[in-house]
Amino acid sequence: MFKSHPELSKLNTAAFNSGRVLPVMEHFHSLQGEGYHTGAAAYFFRIGGCDVGCHWCDVKESWNAATHPLVDVDKLIEEVNIPKHTGIVITGGEPLMYNLNYFTSQLKLRGYTLHLETSGAYALNGNWDWICVSPKKNKPPLPEMLKKAHELKVIIHNQNDFEWAKQHAQCVSSECKLYLQPEWSKLKEIQMDVISFVQHNPIWKISLQTHKYLNIP
Repeated sequence: MFKSHPELSKLNTAAFNSGRVLPVMEHFHSLQGEGYHTGAAAYFFRIGGCDVGCHWCDVKESWNAATHPLVDVDKLIEEVNIPKHTGIVITGGEPLMYNLNYFTSQLKLRGYTLHLETSGAYALNGNWDWICVSPKKNKPPLPEMLKKAHELKVIIHNQNDFEWAKQHAQCVSSECKLYLQPEWSKLKEIQMDVISFVQHNPIWKISLQTHKYLNIP
């Protein structure tokens, strides 16, 4: 069951349910700043709406879907003008709250590689080349989403998060890439602990938010 949107009283509910309109907060051309594809050219679509509610989230303005009007997916795709081999990243908010089948199918028809960033709290839909699951304690990921993850990225905010990371590493496939990412506001406090953990648990790697160091979107 997909989430609703307050504009449905003014728009065609069928278009929303089929994913032909979505609450897109922003879209922009940048670089992937974190995780496995760090440094690669990427075009981002940020979908508005999230009910996971991490207290350290750096895009809290994405949470309220009502502040992000529904947009026509076909018109949105027409605005995308990027070089070939640029990955498209669909993030949020929590994008899997909505039907992404149509959106991803239309992007696939144009030859784009599609990456999903999700908490894993909702069932998978859409057509993806890469799935990054970043589990959150407020609303834990579904077991089936962990099994489908190509990348597990655990945000480290305090010492308890290391055990949280180990628990979820047991639930992903053996091919899944494992990353620990220091929470930005706690970076100076936690980064040495993250380094030490990776040194002693070398199946993990560190993910840094390089876009913040470089001051790019």
